[in-house]
Amino acid sequence: MDADLPFLTGLDARIAAMIGPALTDMGFDLVRVAVLGRESPTVQIMADRADGSLITIEDCEQISHAVGAILDVDDPLPGAWTLEVSSAGIDRPLTRAKDWERFAGHLARAEMNMPIDGRKRFAGIVLGVRDGHGLMRLDDGTEVALPFADMRKARLVLTDELIEASARMMQPAPASEENGPEEAHSPAETQKASGRPGRRPARKAN
Repeated sequence: MDADLPFLTGLDARIAAMIGPALTDMGFDLVRVAVLGRESPTVQIMADRADGSLITIEDCEQISHAVGAILDVDDPLPGAWTLEVSSAGIDRPLTRAKDWERFAGHLARAEMNMPIDGRKRFAGIVLGVRDGHGLMRLDDGTEVALPFADMRKARLVLTDELIEASARMMQPAPASEENGPEEAHSPAETQKASGRPGRRPARKAN
């Protein structure tokens, strides 16, 4: 399992461990892995560029080819499956400690597996990380420390401030006379490459 993804367990964690090193070598960070469905499951992969710039549809396609090849060989899923690769989006999940540092000052919601002071759901401003906990300031001004080990999920809330901050991350490509300016993506747009069917390796009959 990728140590940067403490929320993952079971098959999700196995797949993260398989594909994480390859994505790192390609210059990407693995943000989330989720296997949805049973009969013909969909493997959802979320990724970031390691340099913090916004991911593109071309990046998603590159990741899809690499991850698909790894899963075809390692074969962690029985039967047919579909691979879906996307950017984390603007109102992204906070799956790693460094996400809580990077997005400090923005509004988020978190849900815990175990209650803290009688509650499992929290909403407030992200304050960072301390000793394995995500720090948050609630609406009433109180601060809470949410242990990552007990965190079920956490996600940013889409606000004007978050959209503006994401827009500043965009690096406009220089226009060329031959190709013209590169198409710009909306800062709130989630890039995705999906619909790739999984293939199991060929097996010899006994």
